[in-house]
Amino acid sequence: MVDHQVILQTTQLSLAYGQQVVLEDVSVDVRAGEFWFCLGPNGAGKTTLLQAMLGGLRPYKGRLWRDPQVASRQHMGFVPQRCDLNPALPTTIREFVTLGAVGAQLSRREQHRRLEWALERVGLHGMATHSYWTLSGGQRQRALVARALIRRPRLLLLDEPTNNLDLPTADALLQLLVDLNRKERLTLFFVAHDITMAARYATHVLLLHAGSAVAGPVREVLTPHHLARVYGVAFVITRDGSGAVTVHVSTAGDPS
Repeated sequence: MVDHQVILQTTQLSLAYGQQVVLEDVSVDVRAGEFWFCLGPNGAGKTTLLQAMLGGLRPYKGRLWRDPQVASRQHMGFVPQRCDLNPALPTTIREFVTLGAVGAQLSRREQHRRLEWALERVGLHGMATHSYWTLSGGQRQRALVARALIRRPRLLLLDEPTNNLDLPTADALLQLLVDLNRKERLTLFFVAHDITMAARYATHVLLLHAGSAVAGPVREVLTPHHLARVYGVAFVITRDGSGAVTVHVSTAGDPS
């Protein structure tokens, strides 16, 4: 029986392209209101898992269960790394964001209400009629988040949306996501490479390595032992007086 708070669950899940197995025996319960980070080296299977969660890849073995509302994609949002539009095409922020409502069967009034709500949540309130092309890189990523939020999702999947942002802009976007997680109880599943970012913001972490996975609360998963096994180098995790976390590669010593 699935816990009523679980909105996405994998049980001994294996994923493959043809006969080439990419992930094997992955079990994780994502509950409402959690902020998950999915970490691992390049080629560990992060994108493959995201594709399966979005419904684009069927399990090779095991089980992937989604809450019925999430499975229908009516209440699932997706934020890619970037969105490439033709710059020759005049596009307003309203036009860009409302693309996220395609297939949601909303009345015009409800779509407008959700648009205003989404823009306010990402800090673009009052900019609906502005040209998308006048936005900075950070603002475009916020517009991508708004495009996903217009569906009022219960689960938001994000594929490295901070990848091409400078540190202050990336941090501001993460603070925005933290607010959505805490104030709206939006469940987040964030694919990333930045271990420090995960240590600072995640409630839970899924750590992928060589086809296998470790999943659980952030303090149980992001340990020097697990990180050394996955990345092959020793890590040091420090916390200052304010609780801020820093993860860096050790220059000496045994992480265990």
